Amino acid sequence: MSRLPLIACLPLFVLAACGLDGADRDTSEQPAAEAPVAAASDDPLASRDPTGNAPLDPAQADDQPRPVMQAQVVLDRLGFTPGVVDGKTGMSTRNALKGFQQANDLDRSGELDEATKRALEQWSNIPATRVVTIPADFAAGPFYETPEEPADQAKMPVLTYESLDEKLAERFHTTVEVLKQLNPGGVPAGMTAPPQGATSTPTPSATSPSAGGGATLMPGPASFFRAGQQVRVPNVGADRIDPSAVDDKSWLATLKMLGVGTQQPKADKIVVDKSAGTLLAYDAGGKIVAAFTATMGSSNDPLPLGDWKILGKALNPPFNYNPDLFWDAKPTDEKAKLPPGPNGPVGVVWIDLSKEHYGIHGTPNPETIGRAESHGCVRLTNWDAARLAQMVSGSTKVSFVA
Repeated sequence: MSRLPLIACLPLFVLAACGLDGADRDTSEQPAAEAPVAAASDDPLASRDPTGNAPLDPAQADDQPRPVMQAQVVLDRLGFTPGVVDGKTGMSTRNALKGFQQANDLDRSGELDEATKRALEQWSNIPATRVVTIPADFAAGPFYETPEEPADQAKMPVLTYESLDEKLAERFHTTVEVLKQLNPGGVPAGMTAPPQGATSTPTPSATSPSAGGGATLMPGPASFFRAGQQVRVPNVGADRIDPSAVDDKSWLATLKMLGVGTQQPKADKIVVDKSAGTLLAYDAGGKIVAAFTATMGSSNDPLPLGDWKILGKALNPPFNYNPDLFWDAKPTDEKAKLPPGPNGPVGVVWIDLSKEHYGIHGTPNPETIGRAESHGCVRLTNWDAARLAQMVSGSTKVSFVA
């Protein structure tokens, strides 16, 4: 994926044609780039969990023990998200564990210690992975290469995924590398023979040769996976979608695409902690209900400490690129309006703050969260940003602390 330098932080929402100083703000929800979603029951990629403490169907059991990944998928379901689910105890997983531990009055060790294991035991019937079949409509794309330059990105109809591999990884909150590890040779780990539809031969990304506005749509990299193929994926859940819960059907399509359910707790306050690299959400009773690892600020654009208000939310927002606002912009860069899409500079969500030019948003590079710099804004994975967007409102208090 090719991107703008760092991550831009000034989406001046479409139709508003906001002034360059950001004085005008249109926080209306924008059309999504994907087709309307089907009912939740029609989603073949949705999780299928045992009810309550019922034992897991042996046919759905993991092919081998994956204790760290199993903890990650449970934490992700509970709102204490480990960033990408990769089976490794890294910074994001430690942050997720600390959030869960804080919510359950445990020692905040950030480790999968014995007390934490006991607290997570009630979800031991949730396996670390599951096997799904890639639907034809999910694999249909379109998939386009993302140009390097903002001027070329502005000519695109949508800043969509570059390949089925990338889209599949984002749907299951992981990376392409992890998916390949779980499917050696294109076969789900634990299976001795290729299942129906499996292939180890990469297939090209679907694309169109041209588009309006002078853009030439180049195919993205060849995909390792394809429609009809059975694949082993991280068993992320909390992905049930109630179509009646959201009026914007195109936003429901985005939630389905990201595996994010419509039932989310309400956040009375969120705290962005610079030293911890986290965004924590609290309910009206002061209980922590979600924890996300976040990227925030840089030496050139430090996080603006203080208390702020949420002015609105833009779903699947376009982005008005203004090189005058970026210290690392090229001298030849010009202003450009970039289309929406999961690979746009702010991903699928922009949560607008009362601090001018600042917000909380998604990213086209989920694996860099907590490990790269931003232009001062707070950046989350697309799936975490979509989850948070459903938790906050204009009454949610926001604090940025050191």
